[in-house]
Amino acid sequence: MNLDVEQIKKWMIYTNEQIQQNKQYLTELDQAIGDGDHGVNMARGFHEVTLKMNETNYDDVSELMKDVAMTIMSKVGGAAGPLYGTAFLRLSKAWKEEQSIDHPTLANGFREAVEGIQQRGRARPGEKTLVDVWAAVFEYIENNPQIKTEALRGVLRDAVERTKEMIGTKGRAAYFKENSLGHIDPGAMSSYYVFQSLCDILEGN
Repeated sequence: MNLDVEQIKKWMIYTNEQIQQNKQYLTELDQAIGDGDHGVNMARGFHEVTLKMNETNYDDVSELMKDVAMTIMSKVGGAAGPLYGTAFLRLSKAWKEEQSIDHPTLANGFREAVEGIQQRGRARPGEKTLVDVWAAVFEYIENNPQIKTEALRGVLRDAVERTKEMIGTKGRAAYFKENSLGHIDPGAMSSYYVFQSLCDILEGN
């Protein structure tokens, strides 16, 4: 497995397509336990990411991920902008000057991304946030040198579904307390689309 600049670009393009197609669903999830703007914010941010990528030539993967991070931070409102921006910025730093990403480099990048999200959001797995999905993805990738996308998709589904049984303790969901039970976390769901798109890339679709 090796992901070069063009494949990482496709990852972001596929993510944008997934977010745009499911913008309303993300909005509905966020209306239940948040501000109701997650779908709109994420759709705007990833649309801007694709525009930025289309007008820029990149020498390495790190430069691309830095642009993604900066665009997300500036265009995505609410808590999601800083959290996603931090994740992609950590990927950029972990992949500095890399022309392509092999499995150990991928795992190291996601380790750094998860640590960055946790530090920025002061959240840990089990608190009903996007960390629950990012941490699950990192754990699978770290422990599986041969990534099987079918298994990874299963990890993603399980991680998202588990957020239903959690009580929100961070962000707007914390205000709902026990009433947040039974609802999928919107950040976990948008992360699901991010990593479903990565699975598509790894499968060569």
